[in-house]
Amino acid sequence: MFSLRNYTISISLLVALMLQIMPMPIVADPFRPDWVLLVLAYWTLALPQRVNVGVAFINGLLLDLLLGTALGIHSFALSLVIFILAANYQRLRNYSVWQQAFMVGLLTSLYHLVIFWLQHLLTDIYFMFNYLWPVLTTMLFWPWCFLILRKVRRQLKVN
Repeated sequence: MFSLRNYTISISLLVALMLQIMPMPIVADPFRPDWVLLVLAYWTLALPQRVNVGVAFINGLLLDLLLGTALGIHSFALSLVIFILAANYQRLRNYSVWQQAFMVGLLTSLYHLVIFWLQHLLTDIYFMFNYLWPVLTTMLFWPWCFLILRKVRRQLKVN
């Protein structure tokens, strides 16, 4: 029998993948938040026994396929960030939403720097500070993402 409760995490990650590849105006595209990282971060903090490094790795592979990057770049970066979150989830849960937003911003900057470093090893791209604009928007979207996903988790009794 189909139960929405059993598929809530998968559906939210699917929506995050769709938001990650959704077309945006050229002016706004450099500021696109890292939706997959936001959703994975929430579920890792809320339910670390269900969403962990393996889920991050699979979603990173899907993100690599959707974005057309070299296979494994986003997988490695997402797995690294989610590993750090999963290792410290008990401490991070006790922070306020704004403190969590700051920590998510730090982890997002690590994510982008790891992606840049791996792409720099594979191609001849050079660092530009425009690569870090998503860090700011991801930090700003964390409180809303946190509140929306927490409400969904509580209403559907996902555990």
